[in-house]
Amino acid sequence: MTHKLMTRLALSFAAFLFFAASAFAVTPIETPAKELIILDATTGTVLTEKNADESMVPSSMSKLMTAYVVFDRLKSGKLSMDGTFHVSQKAWSTQGSKMFVDIDSDVKIEDLLRGMIIQSGNDACVVLAEGIAGSEDAFANLMNETAARIGLKNSHFANASGWPDPNHRMTARDLSILAMRLINDFPEYMHFYKEIDFTYHGIKQGNRNPLLYGFNGADGLKTGHTDEAGYGLVGTAIRDGRRVIMVVNGLQSMQQRADESKRLLEWGFREFRNYTLFKPGQIVADVPVWMGIAPTVTLITKDGLTVTLPNSAKFNADIKVVYNQPLHAPISKTTPLANLVVDIPGGFHQEYPLYAASEVAQLGWFQRMMRGIRYLLTGE
Repeated sequence: MTHKLMTRLALSFAAFLFFAASAFAVTPIETPAKELIILDATTGTVLTEKNADESMVPSSMSKLMTAYVVFDRLKSGKLSMDGTFHVSQKAWSTQGSKMFVDIDSDVKIEDLLRGMIIQSGNDACVVLAEGIAGSEDAFANLMNETAARIGLKNSHFANASGWPDPNHRMTARDLSILAMRLINDFPEYMHFYKEIDFTYHGIKQGNRNPLLYGFNGADGLKTGHTDEAGYGLVGTAIRDGRRVIMVVNGLQSMQQRADESKRLLEWGFREFRNYTLFKPGQIVADVPVWMGIAPTVTLITKDGLTVTLPNSAKFNADIKVVYNQPLHAPISKTTPLANLVVDIPGGFHQEYPLYAASEVAQLGWFQRMMRGIRYLLTGE
């Protein structure tokens, strides 16, 4: 592309984005938590982190992985909410938090999900694991295979419940990725995570997630606690269409978890905003096409482009289109043709693929020959 086109794009967006931030380095925040990560769910931008890649005990927060495996089978039709799984001796005798299933009973999968998500029942997890994979060990293998498939790079699961085991480890970053995948892949099942209580076998238990009690927009996800790990939470809320996800671990008490999780998530909403640069399908630029039936092709972003910025200082954005000139026909709508490059002082650099708004067929052989002759004679 020409320098003139790069300059025009950069100036127009610098004028549009007169607000926002001087730095895109992760913003530090003081917290007594041992591990922390907060991110914007729309853009994936990490707002702050602390020991986010340190191996840690995830406790019952790892039940999110168990849920992912179950949801995946529900969505594919391999399981149904009305289906049942049998309660084995092992499942019935599982220690820790319980749903209180009866031994040798058959329990609906929907009830087991509520028992796992709302009541944090370890027994429900084992019933689900055995029902799907035959044994909890086999289910743990399935969890590890699924984790690798969805991009969890530093996680290893030894059981379905998060029961203490030296080989059952995750990182805060992996938990945030898992939370994002759950929300994006299975929105139809997310209602379970904001239910306040569930009664099974005449025993009513409340959801342990403190965000559900008074935090504006909160709708998930899962608490965790063991002596080694301390108190943790994978929390999320949505306000005005913007979702923030937080993973915090290593707090000293339930009260500290409640207070700190609300403070940190509120900070994520208050200190950052999302700005839409392009809407899905919006025209970014028109660029020349060589040997096409149309002389130019319109470039668009398929999914739009939104950035997350802190509310701290002004900046100048340099935004340009980069591609190998000229583009050769035929042009397909499915193949990336160029990159939209966004640079903002403070370390933010991202490249986003651009696609053709419409296909451009190649000229016939005679027309191509005449175009080539014209180019040789005139340079055009």
